[in-house]
Amino acid sequence: MVDIAPLSPHELGTFCGVPRGGIDTTTKAAILGIPFDMGNNPTRIGSRQGPDHIRRCSVPERRYLFHSDRDPIDQLGVVDCGNVAVVPSRAEAAFEHIEAAVAGIHGAGVLPVTMGGDGSVTLPQLRAAKAAHGELAVVHCDAHTDAWDVDGAGPYTTTTTFLRAHEEGLVDPELTFHVGARGSLSSLGGTSTAVSRLGHRIVGADEFADRGHGDVADELAAAIGDRAVYVCWDMDFFDPSAAPGVAVPEWGGPSVLEALRFLRRLGSLHAVAYDVNTVSPPHDVQDMTGHLAARVIVEFLDLIAGRRSPAG
Repeated sequence: MVDIAPLSPHELGTFCGVPRGGIDTTTKAAILGIPFDMGNNPTRIGSRQGPDHIRRCSVPERRYLFHSDRDPIDQLGVVDCGNVAVVPSRAEAAFEHIEAAVAGIHGAGVLPVTMGGDGSVTLPQLRAAKAAHGELAVVHCDAHTDAWDVDGAGPYTTTTTFLRAHEEGLVDPELTFHVGARGSLSSLGGTSTAVSRLGHRIVGADEFADRGHGDVADELAAAIGDRAVYVCWDMDFFDPSAAPGVAVPEWGGPSVLEALRFLRRLGSLHAVAYDVNTVSPPHDVQDMTGHLAARVIVEFLDLIAGRRSPAG
């Protein structure tokens, strides 16, 4: 039995009826909440409440997917490890706790499926994944690249995650894909030209729509091959008509159907971590984003189960 610490003592509920607990030899995937945000987003603050909101929106009785004959939660022996103990806005201390908790999951030979938190929580998770699996390929589905500095904002913001990861040697630049980028920016630092100088590949929302989800997924699979992949799914990848409760909504994203079909095409990748982030409950109309995030997580669990099954 492996205990994941440090965890918050005020955990609210479980994900899809999965009981909290330690990790044993039957566990193949583990849910972990990361209730952290930087507290300095100029648009919206609230993603620190994301993990418990997603849990409240998960429905234990509806855990089976129409297109699949699996019970991924049972097949993978999924456990919900609760929430990492963090204080919002205190980045350095929080990042240490996040990295330690995620490293414990990797160290047990289990695949982490995490619920943020804003996009900053990805950096410490990348550090833990790199330590466990070596330099990583990345599929980052997001309306923003999160790979640029904002003057005067310091080294850690929601926009700097993949820039810091690049500088720390956590990711392979040529196999770092930002899918779905679009919208308006506060400076020129986050433009496609600026981010492309890092060697990252950007598939903007317009290109994604023009080419279709299948063609883009096939490109990623051909380029990445069997490399260890970190999959980061920011909920503002979806158009805000479907996912309004996010930190920085950007119009012009893919529909739910198109995005989920793209997600399913990622099943051939050797994913070592799934990271779902940027649900902001105070801005979530009718809990739409929380319910959709729970669905995304079940879809990821189904991919993991399919890859681990003899027929998968």
